[in-house]
Amino acid sequence: MEASADAGAAAAAAAAARTLRWAGRAGHLGGFPRTAVFAAVGAFAKAYASLLNTTTVHNADALLRLVSARPCGTPLLTVSNHMSTVDDPLMWGFKGFPTSDAKLGRWVLTAEDICFKNVVMSYVFRLGKCVPITRGGGIYQEHMNEALDVLIDGGWLHSFPEGKIAQDDQPIRRLKWGTASLIVRAPITPIVLPIVHSGFEKVMPENSFFGRRPPVPLCGKKIDIIVGEPIEFDMASLKQEASIVPNDSFSERKGWPTITLGGLDEAKQRWLYQKMSDKIQSVMERLRKKLLNLKQH
Repeated sequence: MEASADAGAAAAAAAAARTLRWAGRAGHLGGFPRTAVFAAVGAFAKAYASLLNTTTVHNADALLRLVSARPCGTPLLTVSNHMSTVDDPLMWGFKGFPTSDAKLGRWVLTAEDICFKNVVMSYVFRLGKCVPITRGGGIYQEHMNEALDVLIDGGWLHSFPEGKIAQDDQPIRRLKWGTASLIVRAPITPIVLPIVHSGFEKVMPENSFFGRRPPVPLCGKKIDIIVGEPIEFDMASLKQEASIVPNDSFSERKGWPTITLGGLDEAKQRWLYQKMSDKIQSVMERLRKKLLNLKQH
């Protein structure tokens, strides 16, 4: 037992060393490294989104307004489809968006096994306000608590709730429950803003360069982005509905904790997260169809 505990502690220490949470703090070295990363990445995003490719954004003002002028202390949670490894940061590189502003810039959920492979990558992605998410780690993993802290502080968090890249132009896929869990757990319900885009699958195709991604993003492509309106969630009513949902004795249990503000057990949490995820998915799908229609006219 002691050996197992020691191994677990060692693994946790190694993970902490690799993901470098301290480097993501705003005051790290006076904030200069973060400012430099946002300036460099922002310039890269502007070049590809506004100069080397053609980007059209519908309803951009809705995003700009909430990023720069939402009520103090109110968190913003943007959600979008995921079509390539460069969706973020290029989707923020359109004209008029403060891409290089480190203070206004989003936090984003990123795959730990891709973006946090070593100390150097971890340091750079932490400076870029990225939160590592462990695949298969569940919606209550420690890194999700980091994401929750962003919302608690009234910050802006971006999520790709489909959970993986999909480059075929198909309906929005079934969403993972992590995004819904963050909305429920946040003490102040965040403004949830849906975004749908297309074209990034052509800028960074998965299988075009000898069956692999190209070494750099491609140019001369058409990128379209549509920003929706905030999705309303009446959390008090939703939790009340969830509290009377009968337990399903046949469903697998994962040992989830009882959430606060309602004390919902695991079965009720599942119902709540699924209902909220279905709503977000349906809104995103309507946006996708609207964008498709706009592109055809």
